Amino acid sequence: MKLIDMHCDSMGEVFLHPEQNILNKGGHLDLEMIEKVGGTVQFFALFMYRDCIEKYGAYDLFHRMYDTYVKQMELNREHVLPVLKAEDIEKNEKAGKISSLLTVEDGVFLDGHIERVDEAYEKGVRLITLLWNFENSLGYPSSDDPEEHMRGLKPFGIEAVERMNDLGIIVDLSHSSEGVFYDVAKYSKKPFIASHSCARALCGHRRNLTDGQLKTLGEKGGVAGINFYGCFLEDDCDYPTVDLIMKHMRYMTDKAGIESVGFGSDFDGIESAGELENYLGFKKIIAAMEKEYTDDEIDKICYSNAMRVIKEVIG
Repeated sequence: MKLIDMHCDSMGEVFLHPEQNILNKGGHLDLEMIEKVGGTVQFFALFMYRDCIEKYGAYDLFHRMYDTYVKQMELNREHVLPVLKAEDIEKNEKAGKISSLLTVEDGVFLDGHIERVDEAYEKGVRLITLLWNFENSLGYPSSDDPEEHMRGLKPFGIEAVERMNDLGIIVDLSHSSEGVFYDVAKYSKKPFIASHSCARALCGHRRNLTDGQLKTLGEKGGVAGINFYGCFLEDDCDYPTVDLIMKHMRYMTDKAGIESVGFGSDFDGIESAGELENYLGFKKIIAAMEKEYTDDEIDKICYSNAMRVIKEVIG
């Protein structure tokens, strides 16, 4: 079974611990684990750590983390190759290599400079998560305050989304406010995603998607990636389980459609992988899926839905 995971923080772990290698670092995810499961594409996020922003500045941090990514790709080119176009994935698969899609989590590094969107694209970035937990030049993050949660894109955010569409960078709305979500739905000409978000009806965390957002995501051809973090799966949960993941999968496929749900594990960005333990836990999830979904439906959730967005946006 082909598998795409739309979000992990594993490259950030290597940035923070330069002695590690993404090949076999352990933790929740490394290349050896992906190979054992047969994973096809891994989205590797450059997460803009707040303490590192304070130390280096966001723009400098982006370059420092990018240098780590380039080094890791070079060190492990026998196992993994970058993705710049959708066709690269098929080529890498035929060569027996994992495909790496480079993302940035938090558009804070753009800081109102539209030319930085182009620079990110030229460096191979193919997805930008617009917000994290703080306001930036693009717009506003999710909030427990209903009024704050409806604040949307800033003028630069609209400009940046349009430029991302033109270049071929996926717009990611995980962490964004509901207002930003609906502004992107209004202004984006291409499908967008919520790379690591679950259903708010099942777990009330501000980061999760309402029924209306799930419906809109489906109508716009986007994909929501089920997050394995316990606090997004169930209120006050610190131990994620396969049953909880399946519960969100059933609900999200019902509300958004079977074509609009995938995986965004958030591995190495979550405190505990619980019952899954690490990336190898995907085998447990797929085994559970086989009891409820057809082979075609499993392929859509594991691979084809995300692949469709990659083809439509990145080209």
